[in-house]
Amino acid sequence: MLQLATLCYIKHDGKTLMVHRNKKPNDMHAGKWNGLGGKFETGETPEACAIREIEEESGLAVTNPRLRGLLTFPAFSDDVDWYAFVFTVEITDEQFHSALIDSPEGDLRWIDDADLFSLNLWEGDEIFMRWLERDAFFSARFDYVDGRLTSHEVVFYPDVVEGSKLKVQS
Repeated sequence: MLQLATLCYIKHDGKTLMVHRNKKPNDMHAGKWNGLGGKFETGETPEACAIREIEEESGLAVTNPRLRGLLTFPAFSDDVDWYAFVFTVEITDEQFHSALIDSPEGDLRWIDDADLFSLNLWEGDEIFMRWLERDAFFSARFDYVDGRLTSHEVVFYPDVVEGSKLKVQS
């Protein structure tokens, strides 16, 4: 089976909005810190899913998600292959100072970028989150067995990124 999802990192002035997954029962991410995001709804584009999930999980209304990469997690949970479209979003000062909602996923916190890797992250997140600083699209596979990273591979596509727009190649 295949599950499509988004994973979004909201950024502002050296900080990233993260959620500490500590609210949902039987959450496969329990105790971990994640970006925002979730499963596609029928007919959604990756961008529409990202925008909807950010608003549902934080209360922030964004319009400018930037697609940065695609992650593949074969048989990540219950033999389901997860494909996650990874986005970053730069928000305005006004959005940064607005009140966040009480997220159903967990506790939301603005984390200094220098402190991100001290959080309890998935092992693969510690790898691919560093790629968000590159000006290249990435496609990566992360293999987990019993919640532990066993291997990963990545391909970077520096020639398909131009500024914040993805170039269409024919």
